[in-house]
Parts: sequence; C-alpha cells; structure tokens
Amino acid sequence: MVRVTQTQSSETSRSPEFRLVQVALGGLRQELFHDAFAYRPLKRMDTGSGPTRFLPARIRVYAGLLPHAVVAFMAVIVFFIGLERFHGGIGPIGLAATLTPTAIVLLTLVRPVLSFWASLGTTPFIGAVAGFGTGWPWAANSFAAHLVVLGVVAARTRPRTAVWMWIGTAGYALFAEVFLGRGGGTDAVPMLFVAALVLLSVTVFQVRRQADREVTAQQTVTAQEISKRTVLEERTTIARELHDVVAHHMSVVAIQAEAAPYRVENPPPELEQAFLTIRENAVAALTELRRILGVVRAEDYEAPDAPQPTLGDLDALIRNVAEAGLDVEKTVTGAVRELPQGVELSAYRIVQEALSNVLRHAPGAAAKVEVSYVLGGLGLRIANGPARGLVNPARHPATAPQGGLRPPPSIGAGHGITGMRERVTMLGGEMTAEVTDDGGYEVTAFVPVSREEVPQ
Repeated sequence: MVRVTQTQSSETSRSPEFRLVQVALGGLRQELFHDAFAYRPLKRMDTGSGPTRFLPARIRVYAGLLPHAVVAFMAVIVFFIGLERFHGGIGPIGLAATLTPTAIVLLTLVRPVLSFWASLGTTPFIGAVAGFGTGWPWAANSFAAHLVVLGVVAARTRPRTAVWMWIGTAGYALFAEVFLGRGGGTDAVPMLFVAALVLLSVTVFQVRRQADREVTAQQTVTAQEISKRTVLEERTTIARELHDVVAHHMSVVAIQAEAAPYRVENPPPELEQAFLTIRENAVAALTELRRILGVVRAEDYEAPDAPQPTLGDLDALIRNVAEAGLDVEKTVTGAVRELPQGVELSAYRIVQEALSNVLRHAPGAAAKVEVSYVLGGLGLRIANGPARGLVNPARHPATAPQGGLRPPPSIGAGHGITGMRERVTMLGGEMTAEVTDDGGYEVTAFVPVSREEVPQ
C-alpha cells in the first residue's frame, strides 16, 4: 500500500486574492516607502537629441538645466498663489503657509518621493491656516503645489508610482472628508480629476520616451549585428575563394607530379620516388585544406564553373558599369605582369565594389581607376567626383552635403568598405577611404607582392 502525503506551505495554502493583495501592498511599499528619503538630484536634460541639438554650443550648456528652471518657475507660481491669500497682511503663520508648498515643490529636485509625502502631510495644516472657505482639504496654493509634485515625481519615477500616488491622494481625500471635514463644499473631486489627467499625461509621455529609447538601443544593436554579420559573410566569401585558388594549384601540382615520370624515358628510381613523394604531399595537403576550409561552404554553395576574375577582366567590368551610366577612365602604370591569383581576384573585387559604391551613392559622377604595378606590389586608386544627379540626402545617408560619399566613421560603418578592408588586410596590405577636396570620394589600396610569389 502506497501512501501519498501532500504538504502545503503557508504560501501555497493562501488564496489567490490574498496573494494579489500581498503583491499590491509590496508594490506600494517598494514605490513609496522604500528609500523615501533617498537623495536623488534631478539630472541635466540630454541636449544631444531633440530640438535642443540645434542650439549653439554656449546656449546648449544651459539648456540642460531646463527641467530645473521649469520646476523653479512652478514654485514661484505656487508662492504667488499663496501670497494672494494673505494680501491684506501676512504674519508668521501665514508666511509659513505660503512658503511651505513652495519649498515642497523645490524638494522634488532632490528628494522626489519625500516631497509627495510632505505635500500630503502639510495639506491639512495649510488648509486650516488658510480658512475653510478657501477650499477643503486643499487650500489654493496646496492644490497647485500637489499637482506639480505629482507631475514631477511621476516623471522622475516609474509609471507604477503614478498609480500609487493617485491612490494615496484619493485615500487622503476620503480620510479628510470623513474625519476632518466640517461640512460644506470640497475640492477633493476636482483634485482627483485633475491629478488623474496630469498623471496620465506624464505616464504616457514617459512610456513613449522609454519605448523610443528601447527602439534606439535595439536599432544600435541591430546595426552592430548587421556589421558583424557582413564581416563574417565577407570572410566566408574570401575563404571560399581561397579554397578554390589553393585547391586548384595543389591539384595541378599533384597531377604534374604523377605525370612527370612518364615524360622521361627510363627515369631513375630516385626521381620516381621524389615525384611520388611530391604527389603524396600535395594530395595530403589538398585533403587537409578541404577539411579545414571546406566547412565554410554553405550547403547550397556551388563552385563557379568559370575561372575567377582577374585584373585582365577590368575592361569588361568597366564596359559593364559604363552601360549603367558611369563614366570611368582607366589608367595602368608600371610593367604589367601576372600576379598571384589571390591578389588578382582581391584587386578585381575591390575595384568592382568601389565602382558599385559610385553608382549607388554618387550618381552622375565621373570615376577614375588607376592600377599601378610597382616593384613591391600592386597599387589601386579608385576616385570619383561629386554627384551630378538628383540625390535626396534623407534617402541617401551615405552622401555628404556636397554630393560625395561620406567617410565611414569606423571600420564597420559601410558594408562595401568593410569587405575591401578585409581583403586588403588578409593580403597584408593597407587601404584608405576618404572624402576628396572637391566633395568626391577616393579609395586607395596597396597590396605587397614579393618576387617569390610572382608566378613564373
């Protein structure tokens, strides 16, 4: 016989209603009682965004104090409202009743939650000093001060705090009517109605501002992820091309080593063994290369049937972009020679991407392509003038006011620039991309090529 014993803790045995009340009271304690005396000075307003970013630098420094100025202005209004009540002559008690709500409004700048409790706590005393005929339980200056306190504290805390402050205000109004009321009119209903409007407006604005911040942060993260993904995709493409280039040459070495003994009549055994060793090493290296670099191929990737493009194919590329409306002038300096296939392919891709950028971001501009065969390597320069076509800066954020391309603020700012840098860095070269004096754009690259690397 199996006995099943079910135990219930005090937490699980309580009703859902009790737990709901417990959570609600816990939220009230967290929002309005926990660290009620905490010192939290109001921070300066961010002047780097919004309309304030258009202000001159001198004025922008003081524009950050705009929230402080607004609170101080509201405190002055509260002071004059209280002073109007005692215009016929003000004594020490009347002066205290006038200054106290003003000081409570200013208290929101440093201790926001404490100012809420101070506003509620001083309301009956100020109402008694002002006289029952001026409103109960809020006197005129207390009425205005409490609305300002609710708005400022709601703006400085979380939206849930606004709900608890309204409930606290309603509870105080009910208590004052039941236990402190003297009969006659009351301003509790107008207070609760206007307070609800104030808190609702501030909360909606606060929620929208928080949503904008989250969207901006998400867009920043997304842009970073896109940049990282672009770098990874470009590296994957380079690895694929590297695999194709090296695998091709290793295959040729293996085939030539296998066929070499048959080209010689009665070759000595040592020569046959040497060619056999060369072939075995080439096949082993090819197998290892495919094992390491082959994993970067996507499942649907197919090796190109045509040979990879080289600098000899630049004329076809220029004719192609010319058909798209781009005027390109090509200049070749130095002794033209065959370079390693990886250098030829990367140089071709750099020119291709640079001309594509001109077509996208500087329509109507003329471009120049300079290929320099120097002693230590290969130099490239692709430059374009300012755009001559119709460019809408709002739709083309990469264009400068003069019509040329803006320089990338970082290595990952532009996807095309990122790919070109990756290729040049892989080959141990250097690259620059910057705006020219006439408002155009210029990309220069140098790829070192040693004499041993040049195909014979």
